[in-house]
Amino acid sequence: MSTIFLLLILLLGFLITFQIAKASEYVGVLKGEKKNFEQNNRVNGFLMIAFLVLGLIGVWWCNDLYKGKILGEAASSHGKEIDTMLYITIAITGVVFFITQILLFWFAYKYQYSEKRKAYYFPHDNRLEIIWTVVPAIALTVLVGFGLFYWFRITGEAPKDALQVEVTGKQFGWIFRYPGKDNTFGKKYFKNISDKDGNSLGLLWDDPYSHDDIVVGNEMYIVKNQPVKLIINSRDVVHDVGLVHFRMKMDAVPGTPTTMWFTPIYTTDEMKEKTHNPDFEYEISCDQMCGRGHYTMRAIVKVVTPEEFILWKAKQKPNFVQVFPAKEPSSAVKTDSTAGSPMKAGL
Repeated sequence: MSTIFLLLILLLGFLITFQIAKASEYVGVLKGEKKNFEQNNRVNGFLMIAFLVLGLIGVWWCNDLYKGKILGEAASSHGKEIDTMLYITIAITGVVFFITQILLFWFAYKYQYSEKRKAYYFPHDNRLEIIWTVVPAIALTVLVGFGLFYWFRITGEAPKDALQVEVTGKQFGWIFRYPGKDNTFGKKYFKNISDKDGNSLGLLWDDPYSHDDIVVGNEMYIVKNQPVKLIINSRDVVHDVGLVHFRMKMDAVPGTPTTMWFTPIYTTDEMKEKTHNPDFEYEISCDQMCGRGHYTMRAIVKVVTPEEFILWKAKQKPNFVQVFPAKEPSSAVKTDSTAGSPMKAGL
């Protein structure tokens, strides 16, 4: 019903515009074409200046209203650098925008048609061609260079002490896998995937490295000030890992693992205080249209202290133990008393 109502409004707007145009044409015939043309020219020139002023006011107002309120402060060291890169880009393009737009509308007003002035045409100017080709080329090369530098940093080799988390997308949710005390992921095979049997990633139970792998959904735990390397996969279609608060994103492609790494700098509790929002949560979303339930594909990212991470990990049961509870070692549920640091706890 609302769609039909909207279409009727659009149709009515078109009819009103058409009738105004026809009325203007008839008025022009009565007044004389020349006089009507001159009058319309003056009106259009004035509207150009009005649009310029109102447009610049609107740009300033939107910037003042939304600056820093949509994405908030970057919560990773990489995010800080990416924000800086974006501010540089906005500064350069912003200067160009204001100069070109002011000149565009001012020229349209100042040099409107006049019988007392004859337009000057020139077909070619080598100096102008060089200026408007070389200057933008240099500026864009610098901006692209910044982008490539940061891209290779986040997709390059992660530090040796980085926490490794495997992120797997599926319609319509996320699965997270952590290595156990051996700090090594077990092998998996897509034909072994079975949600019914509790093997959502298709782990190979014959591989002893898979016996201590921790598989969880809905929440990903990472540690403040410790680099985290994400190994990204997809179980069905192309998804995209979107970490807006950390200024990171990467495609999840079936059969082609991708990686990225970053260092979170604020815990979830600290961000709740910074944003004055007691319900704040870091979010991982799918930034690639992946089906009808795409909008529901999200999970929570918990940034915690090393001590909190050790306690959380000690409470998790490996996927192997969940599938084969009879094979659970008696020490599997005990906390390692020697875990004095994140590295000793399998970080």
